[in-house]
Amino acid sequence: RSGVMMEIYGEGVLIQGESGVGKSEVAIELIQRGHRIIADDAVEIKETNHGTLMATAPELIRHYMELRGIGVVDVRRLFGMSAIKIEQEIDMVIKLEPWDNNAVYDRLGLEGAVTEILGVSVPCLTIPVKPGRNLASIVEVAAMNNRHRRYGFNAAQELAQRVDLRAEQGSRKQK
Repeated sequence: RSGVMMEIYGEGVLIQGESGVGKSEVAIELIQRGHRIIADDAVEIKETNHGTLMATAPELIRHYMELRGIGVVDVRRLFGMSAIKIEQEIDMVIKLEPWDNNAVYDRLGLEGAVTEILGVSVPCLTIPVKPGRNLASIVEVAAMNNRHRRYGFNAAQELAQRVDLRAEQGSRKQK
C-alpha cells in the first residue's frame, strides 16, 4: 500500500492520500516532535495470527523518505535511531484529502468509520487539508483519541449523552 506508516504516542497510524497532498511533510513534522516512522511511500502489511495488521517498510527503501523540493533523505541519519521503528501494528488509518467546500465532514466523531485492509476492519478518519491547518497536531490528537476509544472512552458519545440529558431536564422543567 502507498502511504506513510507512523507510530504516534504508541498508536500505529497509516497516513494515506493522493500524491502531493502532504503525507511526507506531516511525517517529518511528527518525527521532529519525537514520533517514529516505520515506512514512507511503500508500506508492506501482513495479517498476524491474532487478526491484527503489522506494517513494515520494504528493506530496500527502509529509513528513506522523499520530500518534494529536497529529494530523498535518510531519516535514521538525520534524526537518529529514535526516529525510526522497524514494524508497527496498524491501529488506525488517516486519509488526507484536499479540502472540498461542498463536502460534509464529520464534526462530532460519532460515525466511527472503518476501512478494510486484508479483510481486517481498521478505524479510519478523513482529514481535509488546506493551508493554515496544522496537520501534525491534528494527527497527534487523532492518535490519542483513537487510543482512548480503544480503552472505552468516547468523547463524542459522552457529549451526545450530556446534551440528551440536558434536553430531558429542560423538557421536564417546562411541564
